[in-house]
Amino acid sequence: MKTIRTIIADDHAVLRMGLSALFSTQKDLEVVGQSCDGEAAVRDAALLKPDVVVMDLMMPGKDGATATAEILEALPETKIVILTTFGTSDGIANALNAGATGALMKNDPTSDLVA
Repeated sequence: MKTIRTIIADDHAVLRMGLSALFSTQKDLEVVGQSCDGEAAVRDAALLKPDVVVMDLMMPGKDGATATAEILEALPETKIVILTTFGTSDGIANALNAGATGALMKNDPTSDLVA
């Protein structure tokens, strides 16, 4: 079974730790990095070359849509899933236009994110 290498990018440490704990219960998921903002996500993705980045949309500095575009420019095979509290259609559309694979709300069931 192939392990899916994942980076969690969110400016809230508690959320990063919670998602990391959730993912650690899955045999096919491995958290290889946690990024505290969009700039760190771009830098960490270049270094760690994950299969998937779970990306917060609204972060200080570089937002999730901008970070998504930059990651995919360097690593086009990486899948990026937007995870957001603010489900505005413009923000999500910007991330999808930047190449994100999909978007979920932070209050969606955890089973949706794991899937």
